[in-house]
Amino acid sequence: MTLPPDCYRGVAARAECLVTGEEMDRALDRLATEVTAALADQDPLVLCVMTGGIIAAGQLLPRLDFPLRLDYAHATRYLGATSGGILEWRHRPSDAIRGQHLLLVDDILDEGITLHTLIEACREDGAASVRSLVLVEKERERPVSCRADFVGVRLPNRYLYGYGLDYKHYFRNARGIYAVADVDI
Repeated sequence: MTLPPDCYRGVAARAECLVTGEEMDRALDRLATEVTAALADQDPLVLCVMTGGIIAAGQLLPRLDFPLRLDYAHATRYLGATSGGILEWRHRPSDAIRGQHLLLVDDILDEGITLHTLIEACREDGAASVRSLVLVEKERERPVSCRADFVGVRLPNRYLYGYGLDYKHYFRNARGIYAVADVDI
């Protein structure tokens, strides 16, 4: 599904900027300091959670000045919709994570179902340790008990886009975090 140009411009015009690009840069610098303090001596395997985590990983990794390796996991519940459904695995790197110290990097902690499932899958597959990092944590009740070890920013429970978060597959590249207007949900 593609958004017609006038629809795209309308969604962008009605959205509210909650976090600027400069504020995200500061959050990423802080996250890099926290991750370095916790993992620099562990030779971690960083798992980018696709697709939203690609921006977070791409922005974070150049800020980490220690040995690490990179791989990815791909599990999704949204498939372009504005609400989550059943979790679908597209790539589960079971063999690559056995015995490794992991850092899962994702865009958002919303309901917690995806992150919780990924953490449990990594433990089942024999990871030595599992830490998680999200750029955005929504302030909300969660149907599962799930917390990220490292959080960039905490924001209200609204539909968000930017820095990897999408709206109907668009706006992942927005420099800032925006709340979609209610009329567009």
